[in-house]
Amino acid sequence: MVKLQKHSKLPRLHSTRDTRDRVDLVTAETFGTTDLKADRITYHPGDTAAAHRHPDCKHFFFVLEGEGILHADDDEIKLASGDVVMLDEDEVHWFENRSDADFEFIELWVPAPPTPTVWISDDHCTWAPSI
Repeated sequence: MVKLQKHSKLPRLHSTRDTRDRVDLVTAETFGTTDLKADRITYHPGDTAAAHRHPDCKHFFFVLEGEGILHADDDEIKLASGDVVMLDEDEVHWFENRSDADFEFIELWVPAPPTPTVWISDDHCTWAPSI
């Protein structure tokens, strides 16, 4: 059976820490599955995330537009449109956009995160519904 979610009906959120935007693509609510979770994230110029990790799941990123920096453990990796990267379970990471253009990517968790995100410091990110 084909299941379709119109882009205009997908849940949209914004970061309470900076100006990032998120569209929930594949969640238990959008498609009834807990095997996979996927979001489209937009980092606007100057946006950064806080260092964190995801226990018990691999994390994939498919860069759609722009350029950004992935900090993974002690590495700083420049990403650009078309790049694909995978992080192992529990790998500490965060992103930043140093450019003057938006940096967008699809992120996937496989399997979907069974436990909450683990923040490395008191600095952490939360998401609120967009109005």
